[in-house]
Amino acid sequence: MSDNGSAPDISSRLLRLVIVGHVDHGKSTLVGRLLSDTDSLPEGKLNFVRDICKQQGKDFEFAFLLDALQEEQEQGITIDTSQIFFSTAKRKYVIIDAPGHKEFLKNMVTGAAAAESALLLIDANEGVQEQSRRHGYLLKLLGLTQVAVVINKMDLVDYDEKAYTRIKSEYTGFLDSLGIKAREFIPVAAKLGVNIAARKNEMPWYKGLTVLAMLDQFEKKVLPDHLPLRLPVQDVYKFDGRRIVAGRVESGKMKTGDRVIFSPSNKQAVINSIEAWSVPEKPVAAVASQSIGFTLDEQIFVERGDMCTLMDQLPIVSTTFDANVFWMGKQNLEKGRKFVIKLNTQEVECEVLAFKKAIDASTLKTLPDQNFIARNDVAELTLKTRTPVAFDLFGSIATTGRFVLVDGYDVCGGGIITTYTPLTKTDKLRDEVRTRDFNWVKSKIKSEERAYRNGHRAALILLTGDRGTGKGPLAKTLEHNLFQNNFQSYLLDRRNVNLGVAADLDDRQSGGESESARRLGEVAKLFLDAGHVVISTSNAFRPGDQADLRLLANPYPVVEIQVSSKPSGEPDLILSAEEAQNADEASRKIQNFLKEKKILMGHNYSI
Repeated sequence: MSDNGSAPDISSRLLRLVIVGHVDHGKSTLVGRLLSDTDSLPEGKLNFVRDICKQQGKDFEFAFLLDALQEEQEQGITIDTSQIFFSTAKRKYVIIDAPGHKEFLKNMVTGAAAAESALLLIDANEGVQEQSRRHGYLLKLLGLTQVAVVINKMDLVDYDEKAYTRIKSEYTGFLDSLGIKAREFIPVAAKLGVNIAARKNEMPWYKGLTVLAMLDQFEKKVLPDHLPLRLPVQDVYKFDGRRIVAGRVESGKMKTGDRVIFSPSNKQAVINSIEAWSVPEKPVAAVASQSIGFTLDEQIFVERGDMCTLMDQLPIVSTTFDANVFWMGKQNLEKGRKFVIKLNTQEVECEVLAFKKAIDASTLKTLPDQNFIARNDVAELTLKTRTPVAFDLFGSIATTGRFVLVDGYDVCGGGIITTYTPLTKTDKLRDEVRTRDFNWVKSKIKSEERAYRNGHRAALILLTGDRGTGKGPLAKTLEHNLFQNNFQSYLLDRRNVNLGVAADLDDRQSGGESESARRLGEVAKLFLDAGHVVISTSNAFRPGDQADLRLLANPYPVVEIQVSSKPSGEPDLILSAEEAQNADEASRKIQNFLKEKKILMGHNYSI
């Protein structure tokens, strides 16, 4: 960023290029040749490698310039994803040399995700291989459409034009089915330097560009600062008495004075300052691709995984969405399996909710009557996360619409989010709550100030469990005891909320119970906003109702006290029916629990 906070000069950026292809098709050789032919090697490096080969009795290979790891040299395959820098007369490049062996596809995905363009290698002697097609599909999933195909080892087929034409025709048909148009099919002999930096006499029938000339034709990706602001929060640091939110601007732009919202929590604040390191003047703005810190005008709770956006540029927030997934796990991907999804900086447990289609990634054919996929295949499916996540459709904002799946410590899949429809009641309610929160007229009194005055934080206490166990008397006793201790408490009975409401609330078939729970949640939110401890009890609270109440009460905590001999779900505190009968003793137990949870803290504390 310049001193005045303007966007950086795009022309100064490197063009990021990934090179992919089937194992042994010559990627490392091509990269080594590019470095040599552009004089981009460190002085003496080429002769040093030649001398090593001579000492070991090996023929010199340009691949040895890159395959520095002993394990790679022994196996003859590239395992790591290396970043190599070189330059032409036109500009500078960083090449991501990605593995081609199918066991290392996940490394290839890591490299390709950061690239702007791609070279896809095919061995002229072996032709289009299974991995060649899989790599093409992966480039499509990652949004890489700026692709040139390099047909290598033409010397092994005597520079035969028919061999070149056959491969070009076959692979063009495959790419067309993906919606990718190759910019050029370049016949080369990387080992001999044919058509790398300059054309030679071996293939007079080829009139197209050399590899280096093709690279110079590639266009740099325009910084996505014209798109909506997306900044996934990386972390929050306390520094110099301030809380600095840190993250990378994936798209859009932001400046001091902007009102921003953090999803999925819906918390809002104004950007007070933008922080940067080692700059002569503090910037007043930030744009896509910059990693920055910023402070807010109020101390709202923000954490890693939150998505910072402008008020009128909201992301989607949901627990369910449709995706295309490329599977790399050792076990089959099937319905009901649970993983951790890493979506931007969010890490949440998820499961496969529904299987729509299984696809063979090498042929793009649908696998009939199959509700699972094996390693290296593709699925169209619906994922469900344990808690709401913020995201965009891949077609709208690519960087916030793709993800990886993790099983333990192993990356087992990657994918893109294709569609989202708020089909469930919870999704629709969440959208309504977001609209409500955006239009909420906020008091000048902050929740922390109310908590300091009241000696407690606002919270919704739900008494649930078996019928006839004394939940009603216990709720009244708890309210009274809290009141006697100078806490702001209120017993919000569901029947009181329903009084005067249409009779169809009692009709479960018409969704009346859900509407009743929604109304109770909305009324509870008003009391919570005023700083109260709200107590409610009902035998009709079902798991779905409780989920709705938690959503409606957010960001205030909801505490479930379950009175039951056979507890179900995940209550915060369990009381037996015998304990609940002694209302005063049970009330004290609940209050002690609320103190442990820092909800009740007394009137002599600081926040």
